Amino acid sequence: MDKTAIVTGAARGLGAAICVRAVQAGYRLGVLDLKLADCEEFIRSLPGSGHMALQADVTDEHQVRAAFDAFGTAPDLVVNNAGIVRFGPLLEQSVDDWRTVLNVNLTGTYIVAREAGLRMVQRGSGVIINLSSLNAVQPGPGAGAYPAAKAGVASLTEHLSLELGPSGVRVNCVAPGFIDGGMSAPVFADPRVRALRGSGVPLRRLGSVADVANAVVWLASDEAGYITGHQLVIDGGVAHSVLMQLPRKVD
Repeated sequence: MDKTAIVTGAARGLGAAICVRAVQAGYRLGVLDLKLADCEEFIRSLPGSGHMALQADVTDEHQVRAAFDAFGTAPDLVVNNAGIVRFGPLLEQSVDDWRTVLNVNLTGTYIVAREAGLRMVQRGSGVIINLSSLNAVQPGPGAGAYPAAKAGVASLTEHLSLELGPSGVRVNCVAPGFIDGGMSAPVFADPRVRALRGSGVPLRRLGSVADVANAVVWLASDEAGYITGHQLVIDGGVAHSVLMQLPRKVD
């Protein structure tokens, strides 16, 4: 394995799926999460060797810098997957919850991207992929601060792509829609919700973590070498399906 990658929020859910797909594509990993023991346990399930468990809170710039220093080499790929959500109506969202969601999803993405970018710019190459959300494109009610945070990630991606592009560093993001896994797993545990949401997707199914992981690894590949500053929406067509939900005539 001659390619290296650091994935945040990597020990479970979508982050773990991205790690598995990255290893299949030939990457040696830095598995970064809040708890070192979780990272170490997950690494034991991965094929290959040389993967490294990295502990850091993405909102703490000193911990993030220490994790990158421990990894050693400037990674070829960094995936900003770490995130949280606090569901509820905006008028009922506490300011503490609002700040926490923005801090982890947006500021944490910035801190990790900055640490990666400093190293990649010095080397003259690299790829950063941030995780936004369908909520960044079409905010859903009851999602609290999450849509605002993820819209910020999309804008940050565009901004970083402009500043890092001249140094050979590409920055993109992927926006998952209704994904059966990760933070949405509790939502789709209800079979009624699964059926309702799946039927509303033009492709008539929920997405999988593999759908997102495949897109991430493809965006990191040379096949996507002329793509930067782009948000790739992975939603089965939901974002463009409003007219499907509205009848053209009433019988």
